[in-house]
Amino acid sequence: MMKILVTGSSGFIGSHLTEYLVKRGYRVVAFDRYNSNNHYGWLEKSKYKKKIKFILGDIRDYDSVNKAMKGCQNVMHLAALIGIPYSYISPTAYIKTNVEGTLNVFESAKNLKLKQVIVTSTSEVYGTAIKKKLSENDELKAQSPYAASKIAADQLSLSYYRSFRLPVKIIAKSQGITNFYISINYLGYKIKKYLGDGSKLGVKIKYLEEKKPLGTAGSISLIKKFNKPIFIMNADIVSKIDFREMVSFHKKKKSPITVAAKVFRQKDNYGRIIASGSIVKRVIEKLEKNILINAGIYMIDPIIKKFIKNSQYLDMTDLINRILKRKIKINVFPIYEKWLDYSLKKNIKNNK
Repeated sequence: MMKILVTGSSGFIGSHLTEYLVKRGYRVVAFDRYNSNNHYGWLEKSKYKKKIKFILGDIRDYDSVNKAMKGCQNVMHLAALIGIPYSYISPTAYIKTNVEGTLNVFESAKNLKLKQVIVTSTSEVYGTAIKKKLSENDELKAQSPYAASKIAADQLSLSYYRSFRLPVKIIAKSQGITNFYISINYLGYKIKKYLGDGSKLGVKIKYLEEKKPLGTAGSISLIKKFNKPIFIMNADIVSKIDFREMVSFHKKKKSPITVAAKVFRQKDNYGRIIASGSIVKRVIEKLEKNILINAGIYMIDPIIKKFIKNSQYLDMTDLINRILKRKIKINVFPIYEKWLDYSLKKNIKNNK
């Protein structure tokens, strides 16, 4: 069974998370700040105490963190100095714990090649709430040194993902997508019966009912209110793509369509000999190169509707080629996250 390190395990949330993981059968290493009494905080009287491996150290000390992480596959990083008032008195303490401590977690995870790092964030990164519901697209506002330290930790998380492809996830945040259109045709009533209006999933679903097959792009003509960018995604694709990052990329590049492409590393099985007649000029070892595969995920602007005729069958590839013929720029967004095409039987069998 997977071995998971939980930092900040003695706190209220950390202790409940630790107990939950133990109940699910995981091997858990509980890491918290050293104290001379060897007290484990909220876990001190836990009925699961004997099933937990405790390590007391200091999140600000790389060696301490690295030692605790050895042998683990995943880490859930909750350790943090919390409380806004004291951050005004000792901002340095918050930077050392929340930023440098997070850095130690990432460096250790990178060096030890962990499979997953999960980091907890806070709503304080958005400042004083001025509306009932927060969005991840809201402006970051560091109204205290504590909030600033958490913003820095979040940004550090993103930088380690982008720079080193460290498998980091920030929780207490979501992709923020709550409204869906599902295009249906043959046996569509079964999909409607199963998903309903989406309320049981916490989202809103509207159905685009095709009287005849229209293709992925053709069904866009059935959307009545299309006045801002939307995602188009094939139903048989499963991916951990960061949609927020793709939205940011799309807005920055300002093209009518952004195409997501899965990056695959392709390696030749044979070395190559470059020759002139019978004379060897150069020998090239087995080449490796990145290739881009259409991921079946697109972000489109409302302007593309003028390229789509009502009730006409049209695939996304046809739409893209139609737009390219007009000399209009289309950008590609590379994705490195997990991506699977479930139209292939082997993926269904191997990833149930």
